[in-house]
Amino acid sequence: MNNIKNLSRLMVFALVARKGSFTQAAEELDITKSAVSQQIKALELDIGARLLNRTTRGVAATALGEKLLQRCQLLHDQLDMVFADVTEAGLAPKGRFAVTFPHALASNVALPAIELLCQEYPGLEPDLIASDSELDLVTHGLDVAIHAGELPDSSYRALPVGQMIEVFCASPLYLRRSGQPKTLSDLAEHRWIAASWQQRHMAVQHVATQDKTMVNLYRFAQVNTLPSAIELALRNMGLVLIPDVVAKPLLQSGELVRVLPQFTGPHWPVHAIHAYQSEKPVHVARFYQIVCRYFDELVK
Repeated sequence: MNNIKNLSRLMVFALVARKGSFTQAAEELDITKSAVSQQIKALELDIGARLLNRTTRGVAATALGEKLLQRCQLLHDQLDMVFADVTEAGLAPKGRFAVTFPHALASNVALPAIELLCQEYPGLEPDLIASDSELDLVTHGLDVAIHAGELPDSSYRALPVGQMIEVFCASPLYLRRSGQPKTLSDLAEHRWIAASWQQRHMAVQHVATQDKTMVNLYRFAQVNTLPSAIELALRNMGLVLIPDVVAKPLLQSGELVRVLPQFTGPHWPVHAIHAYQSEKPVHVARFYQIVCRYFDELVK
C-alpha cells in the first residue's frame, strides 16, 4: 500500500464523511465531484474494503470508515500543527498555561487534553482550576476557560465545543427503596440532591416532542460541586440531575440508573473562551482542537 499517495486520499475521505456529501466536499476542495469519487474509489481499492455507503439521502461511513475517520481527524489536526509550527518556528510555547474547566469535563476531556498538549509542548507548565463557578479570565489570570452554560457579556472570544444535557439519575438501591418515578409529578415525592446552580422550580424537556414542562422538586440536599452530588447519589441518598457526559460511564457500569429517560433537564452549550483579540497562540489553538476531539468522543 502506498501510504504517501493515500495521505491526500485520506483527507478527501474524511471531508466527504464529515460533510456526508461528495458535492459539498468537492466544493470545499474546489475540484470536481468526479475527482472526489475517484479519490475515494482508489483509497477503498488500496485498503480492500468499503469505507462509505452511498444512499439516496447522502453518504455515511461504514463501521470501518468510522474508525478511519477518527484517525483522519487526528491526522488532520497534526497536519494543521505542522504548518503552525513552521509559521512559529523557534517560538515553541513555554511557561505557565492557566486553564479552568467544570468538574463535569475534568477527567474525560480537560485533563487528557492537557496531558496530550504537554507531550507536544513540553515547555508548558499547566496551572489548572476545576471549578463549577464562572471564573473571569483577567481576574484569575487565565489563558483559557472551558465554560458550560450561556455565555456572559464580555469582549472575550468564545469557540464552540459542544453541548451537555442534564439527565435524572439515581442508584439502583435508592430506586428499590423509594420506587421508580413513573411520571414527572412523581419526582416531587423523591429526595433530590441539588447542585448550587440548580433551582427547585425548573423546566424539563420531553425528548421526542421537545415540549417543556415546569416541575417542582423536593431539595433534600444541596452541594457546591458536581462530584459531591454524584457521590451522595452513589451512596443511595437521592436523585441527581447531572450532565449526560458524566452520567454515561456510570450508567454503563450500572452504578446509576436513568430516571424518566423520556425527559431531560437543562441543555448547556460548552465553549472554550480566551482573551486573545488577534491570532491566538499555537498552543491555545491546539488545546481547543484536542478538547473538541475528546468531547466529541465522549458524546458519541
